[in-house]
Amino acid sequence: MSFSDAVSTCLGKYADFSGRAGRPEFWWFFVFNVAASLMASIVDGLAGTDVTSTPLTGDQGLVGILVTLALVVPNLSVGARRLHDTGRPAWWLLLLLVPCLGILVLIVFFCLPSQPHPNRYGEPPLQTGAGR
Repeated sequence: MSFSDAVSTCLGKYADFSGRAGRPEFWWFFVFNVAASLMASIVDGLAGTDVTSTPLTGDQGLVGILVTLALVVPNLSVGARRLHDTGRPAWWLLLLLVPCLGILVLIVFFCLPSQPHPNRYGEPPLQTGAGR
């Protein structure tokens, strides 16, 4: 799966928490998120829309906050589908609430290979064409 395929798939399945997402889909969308955040920071710096640092917003400006809010649901949905691809329920995303250790465990889960056979969440992405 190419970068543009992954981004269009993830944005097209904006709130679809069912099915499976292969590693390329998940990690290319992660790269897209990093790029979008960097671009938002640049725009905030150039436009002077920096917001004072707060515990809720961190050092993000107005554009950064809007980008983050726009991508929350697609990030959660692709994370859920990625967990499904490894045979785990999406409830594992609640580990995001555990400081430090939770995200480390999820990174390990996201890096694990796909289950090569159909599981209770559907066919493997490579067999359906969605994981290429």
